[in-house]
Amino acid sequence: MRTFAFVLSIMAVMGLAFWAYSENYKTQHALGEVEDLRHEIGYLRETRAVLKAEWAYLNRPDRLRDLVGMNFQKLGLVPLSPQQFGRVEQIAYPQPEPEPEPDILNPVSVSAILPADTHIDTEELEP
Repeated sequence: MRTFAFVLSIMAVMGLAFWAYSENYKTQHALGEVEDLRHEIGYLRETRAVLKAEWAYLNRPDRLRDLVGMNFQKLGLVPLSPQQFGRVEQIAYPQPEPEPEPDILNPVSVSAILPADTHIDTEELEP
């Protein structure tokens, strides 16, 4: 019986060692993926910063002004002036179409529903 317990405990230790070994490899693989993602994020941030700098360089007002001057015959662009702007009141907003009123198919006489001895004071109903 003692030998059986000894063999069983050795098998349990070997099983736990195999499990710990496989978990270690999974963890190392996940850490490698995280490191790769960090490098990719850094590269993309650097690329974004370069692209923003290039965009700012290409959108310089003096450069754009020179380009407009060179291509005036094709584009016909002129600088903006205050007379080109309008007021909000000048904007024509589309008006929604009114919904058609539904047809009354089965009219009901409300006065016929009230008992004969009920009195309605119409003076109280008028505003």
